Amino acid sequence: MSEAVAIYVLWLREMKRFLRAKSRVIGTLAMPVFFLAFLALGFNRVSLPNVPPGVTYLQYLVPGILGMTLLFSSTFTGLSVLWDREFGFLKEIMVAPVRRVSIVLGRIAGGSTTSMIQGTMILFISLFMGFAPASLWGVAASVVFMLLISFTFISIGLICASNMHDIHGFTMVMNFLVFPLFLLSGALFPVENLPAWVRVFSYLDPLTYGVDGLRGTLAGFSYLPLAVDLAVLSLFSLIFIVLGAWFFERCEC
Repeated sequence: MSEAVAIYVLWLREMKRFLRAKSRVIGTLAMPVFFLAFLALGFNRVSLPNVPPGVTYLQYLVPGILGMTLLFSSTFTGLSVLWDREFGFLKEIMVAPVRRVSIVLGRIAGGSTTSMIQGTMILFISLFMGFAPASLWGVAASVVFMLLISFTFISIGLICASNMHDIHGFTMVMNFLVFPLFLLSGALFPVENLPAWVRVFSYLDPLTYGVDGLRGTLAGFSYLPLAVDLAVLSLFSLIFIVLGAWFFERCEC
């Protein structure tokens, strides 16, 4: 019972922090909205190769921007771990009579919920820009891919935070990591247009399968079967959750 309470308390704390920080909400939405406004409207008449006829660039781009929102908000969840360590809160929860894996799950639960809120807001805003989901079933199915993307990259953020103590260093490392992951994922252009040797790195990127899955559920087409996207992303998510818990168990907090 105490493990479940610990998970809930950490989730509730993250929710309160998120809802009270209005500037954080606005700041996390600003960049995705700018991407949608300028790229989608500026390139809306551009025809992309390897994209089915009738699919506009806006239809292609929205799932990619949704993936970008989840990527950035999820990976920077690790920053809150470093802040908690800086101000001593992390040491306090470490001495609580609960396993560290419960602390990790609480962090993942809180981070994924805030990421889902931000992702849902971006999807809602895109409707006013002309984006039309392929089906209501697709919108419901996209939630699964959104959750898996959040789980994966929150865990990556926790792995980095468990091995670092400098907040500024963490931000630099995360920026160096997330931009290549974003650009290699096919969020802005088809992966198939990249050189063969670059595509190897794209298919090692978990976000590639997340964006392709979101595109399949929301826009109605994908380059890989949805079952493949779901299976590979689930595997990545499981591996990184286990690694995140393992590194957090061994960190000197």
